[in-house]
Amino acid sequence: MPVSSPIRITATPDGRACFLDVKAQPGARKSGPAGAWNGMLKIAVTAPAEDGRANEDLARVIADLFGLRRSAVELVSGARSRVKRFRLGASAAAVERKLQEVLS
Repeated sequence: MPVSSPIRITATPDGRACFLDVKAQPGARKSGPAGAWNGMLKIAVTAPAEDGRANEDLARVIADLFGLRRSAVELVSGARSRVKRFRLGASAAAVERKLQEVLS
């Protein structure tokens, strides 16, 4: 199901979850969303990119941003890359609505 955001969101076949592509910016001064980048949500995190600390911080920021439990955010690819894909336990429509708020 395509959405109108500049950020790619892909719904799962059952519609209960979705995939969100993220561009990570580890070692930042402040954690939080930093806009859109090549169809991905760019997120800055204060944790360094070592021992999975930035990945854990990214998952926490995403959970907070979308009002999800931490267990509803799962890193599915890109563990050792700055380009990552997360599975969110929320509908694509709900994620799209929140992204509109965040990016405006």
